[in-house]
Amino acid sequence: MNGVSRSLPENGPLQGASAAMQEVLRLIERVGPTEAGVLLTGESGTGKGLAARSIHEFSARRGKAFISINCGAIPASLIEAELFGTEEAPEAAARAGAFERAQGGTLLLDEITELPKDLQVRLLRVLETGRFYRAGASTESSCDVRFIAATNRCPLQVVQSGQFREDLLYRLAVFPIEMPPLRDRADDAELLAMHFLAELNRHAKTQKRLSAPACAMLRQHSWPGNVRELRNCIERAFILADSTLELKPLVQNGGAERERLDIRVGSRIHDMERSLIEATLDYFKGNKRRAADALGCSLKTLYNKLNGYSQSQECVNS
Repeated sequence: MNGVSRSLPENGPLQGASAAMQEVLRLIERVGPTEAGVLLTGESGTGKGLAARSIHEFSARRGKAFISINCGAIPASLIEAELFGTEEAPEAAARAGAFERAQGGTLLLDEITELPKDLQVRLLRVLETGRFYRAGASTESSCDVRFIAATNRCPLQVVQSGQFREDLLYRLAVFPIEMPPLRDRADDAELLAMHFLAELNRHAKTQKRLSAPACAMLRQHSWPGNVRELRNCIERAFILADSTLELKPLVQNGGAERERLDIRVGSRIHDMERSLIEATLDYFKGNKRRAADALGCSLKTLYNKLNGYSQSQECVNS
């Protein structure tokens, strides 16, 4: 890299000085201005959504819509209407789907490997022809959209299991980018922590700082929950600190310690539930299906909980 560090500050925390992240940023700069389809892979919490938005911002489509659809969070009975839209019917008005809402822009299909098999065939046709039918329609609509897909599962394993079409995978993965886990990004944890802390200080109009032990912990922890765990750790410490942040990772490193979660007596039930869910996700390295099974809830319930936490964070930052 000739000592030059790339960063994308306009896209928030998608930045880093490590060789692994610099390579990701280089790839984004190269593929962004093209029309190539991109498949983003990597563990949960590594920043796939931010990478997709960065690709959009580097493209000629940046002035148009950027739409994100989580294929795993929407019930199978509703995903067709969400993607393709619905034609006007006696009991309901016509509704534009994601293909139309993203017209001229970029559509991120997150958790793409969760898309039902029957819709995979229809998506493949959209990718090949740029045309589709709304649900209940007899005439075709055109689709001028740049597609980006993302998954935290191994795409080839999902294909081999019979859950995902091989031809669709290769149509989506014209330009694959693997997002590195935070444990492989060396000094980026401290860089990101300072970014999140500056963001929190700016919103709260404070000047809180990290303690020396906190900085040491940033370098020593393996961050199984990746950037999402780091951000939550900083936010939690920020709330508790008067002026200096002391950090305690949500999931401890190594062996049996990763199976334990310390809860402060008097904690709110909502906060305990969130900590348990996030710790379970971290333990299973972002695999939502395994986390849902361990927690004894449906995958849809887990997504609803996570979406609720995300919306709460947006309200705090607004």
